[in-house]
Amino acid sequence: MEIRLAEEKDIDQLIKMRWDFTIEEDYENKIQPSAFEDFKQECRTFLEKYLDGDQWFIWIAEDEGIIVSHIYIEIIQKVPRPGRITKPFAYMTNVYTVKEYRNKGIGSRLLSRINEWVKENNYEFVIVWPSDDSVNFYQKNGYVQCTEPMEYFPN
Repeated sequence: MEIRLAEEKDIDQLIKMRWDFTIEEDYENKIQPSAFEDFKQECRTFLEKYLDGDQWFIWIAEDEGIIVSHIYIEIIQKVPRPGRITKPFAYMTNVYTVKEYRNKGIGSRLLSRINEWVKENNYEFVIVWPSDDSVNFYQKNGYVQCTEPMEYFPN
C-alpha cells in the first residue's frame, strides 16, 4: 500500500471515486446515472486546476495502481492579526475508502500521514465536519469534537 499525493495520472480514478462516494449516500436516488457526463467534466476541470497548486492537496492510498482511499485537503489562509504569527489551517473533506478496503486500517494510515504533513507544514489546525458514522474514526486518530460552526444559506 502506497500513500502519496495524487497526480494528474489519477484524475480518472478520482472522478469515479467521487461519483461512487456520492451515489453510495444517495438513498433517495436523486442522482440520475445520466448526470455522470456533466459531473465528469466539472470534476475534471476542478482537478486539473487544483491538483498541482498550493491550495488543494489530495492524499491517496494506492494498492497496485488502484486508488482505494482518498482525503482532500484545502489550505485556508487566515487574515494576519496583530500580536501573533498567522498560520494557515487545513480543511479536510471528501474522505472516502472503497467498501472492500474499509475496516483494514487504510483510512487511519492515510490520516496519520496527513497529520504528519500538517505538523511538517506548520498548519495551525485541521477542521473536518464528520458524518455521525465517522466520528469514532476521527477520534481514534487524535481529533476532538468542537462546537458546531454557524452557517448562512442565502436562499
